[in-house]
Amino acid sequence: MKKDEPPLDFPDTLEGFEYAFNEKGQLRHTKTGEPFVFNYREDLHRWNQKRYEALGEIITKYVYELLEKDCNLKKISIPVDATESEPKSFIFMSEDALTNPQKLMVLIHGSGVVRAGQWARRLIINEDLDSGTQIPFIKRAMEEGYGVIVLNPNENYIEVEKPTIHVQSSSDSSDEPAEKRERKDKVPKETKKRRDFYEKYRNPQREKETMQLYIRENGSPEEHAVYVWDHFIAQSAAENVFFVAHSYGGLAFVELMIQREADVKSKVTAVALTDSVHNVWHQEAGKTIREWMRENCCNWVSSSEPLDTSVESMLPDCPRVSAGTDRHELTSWKSFPSIFKFFTEASEAKTSSLKPALTRRSHRIKHEEL
Repeated sequence: MKKDEPPLDFPDTLEGFEYAFNEKGQLRHTKTGEPFVFNYREDLHRWNQKRYEALGEIITKYVYELLEKDCNLKKISIPVDATESEPKSFIFMSEDALTNPQKLMVLIHGSGVVRAGQWARRLIINEDLDSGTQIPFIKRAMEEGYGVIVLNPNENYIEVEKPTIHVQSSSDSSDEPAEKRERKDKVPKETKKRRDFYEKYRNPQREKETMQLYIRENGSPEEHAVYVWDHFIAQSAAENVFFVAHSYGGLAFVELMIQREADVKSKVTAVALTDSVHNVWHQEAGKTIREWMRENCCNWVSSSEPLDTSVESMLPDCPRVSAGTDRHELTSWKSFPSIFKFFTEASEAKTSSLKPALTRRSHRIKHEEL
């Protein structure tokens, strides 16, 4: 027998969900102490998914608060010349991000639902804040004297409710040819799928229809990276700029290199990629970019090998080493100590005109120019 689907109304605070982060940064139920339960209601997958997404939105805001209150970062609105009425996004920066004369660290997460300050929502909800957020990187960077800029590459548009359009149907359609009426009666596949879903419930909940208003010059992760480079990173005083880019963030960095090759080469000292999905062939990165990446980048990839073990690569770009985990979303957290060591060595090597140890070691991997 069909049943009513429960309303898709969820709390907008962690307290409302009866969850809180404990002293270890783990999300726990405030009454039972249990971790988050996805299947809160049996046989209601869509409702459970919507509940999870609602919690995810709260987590995003919670991490934003931590960036400002716990890490003392400033929230900077973009585009920098935005009008009052146009869609806007934002990034986060330390007080000294543009004035630190020595070092600047730039953090870029991957694609999907994650926003500034996060590596993986799943890790934040199911494991802890340390593994799922960029906060350990930010705090250690600041302790070691880096300025910090946190990008927000997935915040590409705002969603607004679609205006209701009333279409007056023609009362006199009987004169239409039968063939034309038959074509009109054919239901598009997507509409049929939606109808089939609603038929599972006696009274299904209907969602509001929304439309996307894209943010000027920040309509994609690649656009966003170039925009933040032009308006912030390129203007910074730092002699040494370092990037940490996870997954699709690595692709966005390579695109930035393609767009701003000379500038990036003159300002960036080293790049740590974590399970990056970039592809120098598909992205048509030139030979000079590939050579620079071999010398100045390292990609910590998901692998069952011990941390920092060299991993063979089919592509002639940067050296690949094991992140010490075969879980994609954990690669940034597991390679955390090695990344800071890599940056220190790269900085020292720049000063003494030597190559970083990691890069020297990984040169044993033979890259074939195809």
